[in-house]
Amino acid sequence: MRGKRFKRIEPGPGQESVWDYPRPPAVEPSTELVRIELGGVLVAETTDSLRVLETSHPPVYYLPPEAFVVDVHEGGGLSMCEFKGMAHYLTIAAGNRIAVRSAWTYPEPWPGYEAIAGRIAVYPSKMDRCTVDGEAVVPQEGDFYGGWVTSKVVGPFKGAPGTLGW
Repeated sequence: MRGKRFKRIEPGPGQESVWDYPRPPAVEPSTELVRIELGGVLVAETTDSLRVLETSHPPVYYLPPEAFVVDVHEGGGLSMCEFKGMAHYLTIAAGNRIAVRSAWTYPEPWPGYEAIAGRIAVYPSKMDRCTVDGEAVVPQEGDFYGGWVTSKVVGPFKGAPGTLGW
């Protein structure tokens, strides 16, 4: 990669480097316990998620719609992923909070990504708390990507100022 100005962090035992993730992204099933909270209320919980793994990005977890126990509805807006197709934004209402455009879904993903069709990904930065197997998630920096940073993944991660060209 021309112009990259970072030092890859070597993964330790039980860790993954986001620089070992492929491009185009891979989709893999996960049985980790994923929990999401907003407004003091449980939003979703599942051990049936899909992780999307893309070079330089922390994993994004896609949950089945039935994992959500609160109102999730169209949030207005679309964006295009060069690999997965057209994303539709969603709004989540829970407790005393309404998180506009805090999640997204691919109703009709492009070939190779059919497994994520209708599943829902959530921006951890717009929730009160997201956990993976009990560990609190740190949101990926920036306001576009929705990666979930845990102690199991090392970077550096795309998303912070100055990383657009990675």
